Amino acid sequence: RNDIAWMSINISGTNAIVKIVENTQKPEIIDKKDFCNIVSDKIGVITKINAKNGTALVKEGDLVKNGTILVGGWMEGKYTGKRYVHSDAEIEARVWYSKKDSEAYIQEENVKTGNFEKKYIVKINNFKINLYKRLPKFEKYDTINESKKLKLFSNFYLPIELEIFEYQEVNTIKREYTNQELKEKIISKLENELNNEIGSKNIENIQINEKDIDGGLEIEVIYEVIEKIGINQKIEEEHQELTSNE
Repeated sequence: RNDIAWMSINISGTNAIVKIVENTQKPEIIDKKDFCNIVSDKIGVITKINAKNGTALVKEGDLVKNGTILVGGWMEGKYTGKRYVHSDAEIEARVWYSKKDSEAYIQEENVKTGNFEKKYIVKINNFKINLYKRLPKFEKYDTINESKKLKLFSNFYLPIELEIFEYQEVNTIKREYTNQELKEKIISKLENELNNEIGSKNIENIQINEKDIDGGLEIEVIYEVIEKIGINQKIEEEHQELTSNE
């Protein structure tokens, strides 16, 4: 399966422990012998372009879109004419990532009271023994589920499993946020999402746009990032022949 990088199966007592590592989809690898352009895979403004092989078709300050050819897979000489190459270059661009969300000033929130009940179920193979039959007495609650397998030694598991259900009582209250509180709440959420998306890329600038809406606030957070862009795109033989004939 192409979606699995590797898997292992270890037998421990009566259990088979399976570990799976998913395969990361990689871009198509173009052979060094094949002629190719370098095209943009992002929308951004070029901040650096150094064509080591091929012909640069954009310059610093140019706005590029997805699919824009950054470096052409050919070179021209006064005596050699036009010849095709496998493009190679260092290219960086100013790229923007944005997230937008809106929330109301008055919100319903669940607050834990500190009261809880626990329910236990013993599983022996496919057989279940319910040790706590009545439902929780709380009107509203969160459920935390934990499962533990019993073992004799460090790696010898028995076919017995204990499931623990903890029901934590919650009360629903209405909370009214100030403009600053709501703004900070939304910004924190959006920044967490953006940080997960861009990873370890260097953030050059952060822009925050605020807009009042009926009964609430809309926030947009924009990250400005300098990063490497460009992917290889093979030049098909038909195109080479057509260009040569022209």
